[in-house]
Amino acid sequence: MNTRTHILMAEKPYTLLSPLRKTMNARILLIEDDPNLGFVLKDNLVHQGYDVTLCTNGEEGTKAFAERAFDLCLLDVMLPKKDGFTLAQEIRGVNPHVPILFITAKSMLEDKVHGFAAGGDDYLVKPFSMEELYLRMEVFLRRSGAVTSAMDMTFPLGAYVFDCSTFTLRHAQGNKSLTQKEAEVLRMLCDNQHRVVKREEILKKVWGDDDYFMGRSMDVFISKLRKYLKEDPAIQIVNYHGVGFRLEIR
Repeated sequence: MNTRTHILMAEKPYTLLSPLRKTMNARILLIEDDPNLGFVLKDNLVHQGYDVTLCTNGEEGTKAFAERAFDLCLLDVMLPKKDGFTLAQEIRGVNPHVPILFITAKSMLEDKVHGFAAGGDDYLVKPFSMEELYLRMEVFLRRSGAVTSAMDMTFPLGAYVFDCSTFTLRHAQGNKSLTQKEAEVLRMLCDNQHRVVKREEILKKVWGDDDYFMGRSMDVFISKLRKYLKEDPAIQIVNYHGVGFRLEIR
């Protein structure tokens, strides 16, 4: 095992204790060329609830950034095909606001100056703890609105209150504990009451794929959510055939 991989391998997924909670869809672009270190970082970040896209070189990072929106970028500096400083400059040319954090073994002052000049917002030198990484990320995500307070994780739904931080659907007749996938599906519907959420959006976000069998599984979950919400007839999860679903409250 090389030194760079050893930096994080000994750490178990860390639970961040904070009055703030991340949204379920905070999107992180992680670019790290060491496959073992990249896996450990991604695994820990996913455990914290982040949606992580991992790339192993600068060109992959450029392509990924062009294909979807991200809330924060974590860039190694010494990358094959395109270094992190060059990639940061390209990202800044497209989006001047997305936070960029460099994670690197390069600790010289001139390297840090170069990183900030390239558009970086912060510079985390290896070795570092996962706790330090989470806290630094949270600062920038809070500023950009990708971190919300616990109050923002609660949705009034007619006669119900949905607390997606605890996976709980509260009603005068009793509370219902949801599974994580049930809560994620309902959260997506709550976040998008103004539009129809496409089937493939839900499948890729919650199940990670949109094949036929997972689609059938999703239909079962939608049926369960309708059952859980049946005490209030004003609430409907409307199926737009072949397109997706929309949460409607009359």
